[in-house]
Amino acid sequence: MTTNIPKIYVAGHRGMVGSAIVRQLLAAGHPASAIVTRTHTELDLTNQAAVRAFFEAEKPDQVYLAAAKVGGIHANNVYPAEFIYDNLMMQANVIDAAFRSGVKKLLFLGSSCIYPKLAAQPMRENALLTGTLEPTNEPYAIAKIAGIKLCESYNRQYGDSHSVDYRSVMPTNLYGPGDNYHPENSHVIPALIRRFHEAKVSGAASVAIWGTGTPKREFLYVDDMAAASVHVMNLAKPVYEQHTQPMLSHINVGYGSDVTIAEVARTIAQVVGYQGQIEFDTSKPDGAPRKLMDSSRLQGLGWQAKVGLTEGLQQAYAGFLTSSNIRSK
Repeated sequence: MTTNIPKIYVAGHRGMVGSAIVRQLLAAGHPASAIVTRTHTELDLTNQAAVRAFFEAEKPDQVYLAAAKVGGIHANNVYPAEFIYDNLMMQANVIDAAFRSGVKKLLFLGSSCIYPKLAAQPMRENALLTGTLEPTNEPYAIAKIAGIKLCESYNRQYGDSHSVDYRSVMPTNLYGPGDNYHPENSHVIPALIRRFHEAKVSGAASVAIWGTGTPKREFLYVDDMAAASVHVMNLAKPVYEQHTQPMLSHINVGYGSDVTIAEVARTIAQVVGYQGQIEFDTSKPDGAPRKLMDSSRLQGLGWQAKVGLTEGLQQAYAGFLTSSNIRSK
């Protein structure tokens, strides 16, 4: 491999974010032969010996750590031990093996759930560790916070001696091709896409949405997230360090504005072609009234989201129809 073309390992390349990062790298002209991937069957990232052997054999120059065990509220509640153990092990194994094999640059992908349940809105990076986490996804959030601190700790101990430069980005709610449309374990946009599609196919007169529809949420198209990840990875080290601190080094990645659940539902219904009524079940909980990321740090570093909600939902619905082998009637 020439020094001009880094060998890049994308961990989690089959997931929604990892596959988008691979698309972004290829679109930017990075040769496919210089992108390393492994399926879970080929490499179990919770297996320390296997991960170390992989890194010693492949010797990548850069790592995008997008692999994670993820799920919605239901999955987080039912499998808390798996969510904290699997994510802690994957992160620790990959980051340490990367260091041991000489990887200088690594980007860790976290989650907006790292912030306290009652964090001030919009959520700034310095809200980290200032309050109690949302109980339903606390194990997952703790693991993601540990990932940030792993990167920071390796930078602090080995940054000067080994030129280690490990960075972290925290995305807001993501959606797009490759999303999980499971009826119980999916997040709000894929869940609504599936529900409106099935209502259209069955001819249902109405679709019920949990809550009042008034809570506001921020959504980012996954290919925008991938572009932000590559942008942050490729920032010059002095520039990155100028905008971060050694123990507050993560960067938020958001769209920059939010919409109500009702607005999202109406837009999805329009994209899917559902013409029935949308009803709101006010007996069901709303959740937090607002969850918006402050992405001004990233915007100051020269990145801005490009894909609007309607355009992104059109792409997501097309991906849903393809991935699930469903055809509209």
